[in-house]
Amino acid sequence: MHVPFRIATASLALVAGTTGAGLAVIGTADAAAPHPHNVIYLLGDGMGRTHVTAGRERFYGAHGKLNMEKLPVVGQVSTYSVEKNSGQPGSGDFKPNLVTDSASAATAWSSGVKTYNAALGVDAKGTVKATLMEAAHQAGLATGNVSTAEITDATPAGQMSHALARGCQGPTYSASACQDTTITGSALPTSDVRVTPIADQVARNNTADVILGGGLARFDAADEDALKASGYAVLGSPASQTVATKSDLSGATGQKVFGLFNKGNMTIEKFKQDNPGSVQAEEPTVADMTRKAIDLLQARSTATGGKGFFLQVEGALIDKRSHANDAAQTLQEIKAFDDAVKAAYDFAQADGNTTVIVTADHECAGFNIIEKGTFTNAEATTPPANADAVNTANSSVLARPTGGSKDATRSTGILNAPGATNANNFAPATFRTPDDAAAVTDGSADASLWLTYLSGNHTGADVPIFAFGPGSKRIGAEIDNTDLFGIMAKAAGLKVTR
Repeated sequence: MHVPFRIATASLALVAGTTGAGLAVIGTADAAAPHPHNVIYLLGDGMGRTHVTAGRERFYGAHGKLNMEKLPVVGQVSTYSVEKNSGQPGSGDFKPNLVTDSASAATAWSSGVKTYNAALGVDAKGTVKATLMEAAHQAGLATGNVSTAEITDATPAGQMSHALARGCQGPTYSASACQDTTITGSALPTSDVRVTPIADQVARNNTADVILGGGLARFDAADEDALKASGYAVLGSPASQTVATKSDLSGATGQKVFGLFNKGNMTIEKFKQDNPGSVQAEEPTVADMTRKAIDLLQARSTATGGKGFFLQVEGALIDKRSHANDAAQTLQEIKAFDDAVKAAYDFAQADGNTTVIVTADHECAGFNIIEKGTFTNAEATTPPANADAVNTANSSVLARPTGGSKDATRSTGILNAPGATNANNFAPATFRTPDDAAAVTDGSADASLWLTYLSGNHTGADVPIFAFGPGSKRIGAEIDNTDLFGIMAKAAGLKVTR
């Protein structure tokens, strides 16, 4: 169900169009709402319902709960995007695309509009749409953006930039990466914000007061100068390409902090655990970054009038390991993200005036839990028969031979078991859970959690959503990802106009 956006003060208005200097939003604190209002929005990139279930069973057992599952309000979110040059839902030229990417999903909740895959902060016809974080910043809230991806990647960039193509990350302009003449007709001048590298925008627009994540290689010396001129404490150095460390983060102070801990995406937790002496082990966890961001934003809010804060947190590596069909690391990254959820939920429960929302941008890879000891169609010598022996009218395609045996090439055993090294292997990976006997190990046939993937791509499945705090009851049941824009604006006490 798509809920029309009807908060008392509709949404965001753009003034003077599409250049960086001319971009402005009207976003003020709602005088009728008590303050401060804090909103912490956490998303597990690529995290579908089965990801959550598998994470729960792996780490807490069948009767346990992830931290996100302890939040009292539960619902689901539709995630579809639209084709290029499409109108919005309900218009005559509406053309849905049933499988979104992270950029169009981020634009949906950040700007409240449907757009095409790869677009950030613009609608499907290329019109710039201001973001919720821009509105929060203009209204005087402290703002933060945390991700384990490059901070210029789709999800974090969706709140802090406007781009025709998500690949326009920086550090330099490239027409092939930044222009899209199927939208604009002809190439835009490089002064247009829509083709300005995302790193340039992030370093200069002051949208987020606290910026923590990866992607140092996207920034250069000029960006560092711009950040410092705007009052940021810069951890590490874009100029020298020195990554920040968790020690730098721990000691960070000030009202504005910029810290990037890897030149690219941040490192999976398993590698850091297995290599404690490595450079990567000096990266903070997403929970570390979340706790620090909350501390910094709360302090900034108090120092600047007490209007509260808006923080977005992304656990990006769930998606990246799902694309790779890497079940072991997918599970580990779900746990790491869920630890960040705990940090946010603990703060919100103690604070009493903070809304926490946990969801995903899309499901990735068709993650599935199958019955112990069984195998998938991908492993079978032939697909299963599709004829109904009682009523053949139920068969929608030509009958096929009955499957029933494994293909020796496509199913060489358990994927994460010793010796299962065939690159063509489509076998499940198996994992022990707290419910298993002590002697049961990962990769054994006795392990109770059997996991498979449908593909290496996104799917169109709805994603789960969990919430706590003021305004969270608006999230129950079925909503669309564009509805999150209005829900979060209301929860933050923002009076915004589109």
